[in-house]
Amino acid sequence: MRLSYRGTTLYLLGEESKLEKAEGLVNRLSEKIRRKTAITFEEVERTIEEAEGPRKVQAQGSGIDPAVKPKEIWTTWVKAKTPNQERYLRAIQSCDMVFCIGPAGTGKTYLAIAMAVVFLVNQLQKRIVLVRPAVEAGEKLGFLPGTLVEKVDPYMRPLYDSLHDFLGQERTKQFLAKGVIEIAPLAYMRGRTLNDAFIILDEAQNTSSEQMKMFLTRMGFGSKVVVTGDATQVDIPQGTPSGLIEAMRILNGIPSISFVSFTSADVVRHPLVQAVLKAYEEGNGRK
Repeated sequence: MRLSYRGTTLYLLGEESKLEKAEGLVNRLSEKIRRKTAITFEEVERTIEEAEGPRKVQAQGSGIDPAVKPKEIWTTWVKAKTPNQERYLRAIQSCDMVFCIGPAGTGKTYLAIAMAVVFLVNQLQKRIVLVRPAVEAGEKLGFLPGTLVEKVDPYMRPLYDSLHDFLGQERTKQFLAKGVIEIAPLAYMRGRTLNDAFIILDEAQNTSSEQMKMFLTRMGFGSKVVVTGDATQVDIPQGTPSGLIEAMRILNGIPSISFVSFTSADVVRHPLVQAVLKAYEEGNGRK
């Protein structure tokens, strides 16, 4: 195998089987550099082992099941059904921070979690952090039985449901136990810095301005952030500005931050959901 370079172009010469492995190694290292991962000697060694195959090397301490094949996950799990969903997936791939706003049933959270799993299995991120504000929709936390964790758990249930779809209940439990996947209320994020993580803030319309600023500044080196929300389902007290709407206004125009908007045409649930949303939109317009 011979290697040379001219300017920013790398040339490889050798047997076809070895060239494929070398190309895989270069692509892996290039992706890690793009993700701002520090390329140490140990990182290069581990990347070489990953590219050698068929022996599959797990990310250190990740507990990733080596039997999971990223290409299968990508083609089976992550399929855009509308042009806006395609735009959303491309934005998550190419941008460090993505805001997605739209009505229920458009796949905002589902697609974000699917992409998070793909990034984890491809070892582009070391962990997944899923965050939600624990805001009541007509009920009070204090009236619910159990400890604080038990009271907050129902608000996290949609996130568990999505993970179960992609990883199954047992693997999800394993990843949660090892800390590879973390699901936490927004309040638990204060004071933390999250490096090399795929971070999703769901139901972001229910954050205040201070909470949103606090969350966005938790982003560490090599991390990717996706923020999702529905501006028509704000459950915070009236008169309190939504942190999501304010952030989209303030941060618009910053490089590496992408904004994607869904409409009722992007709903991929039961056809009646699309009809219900359209009826409410028309009804609110007649007020």
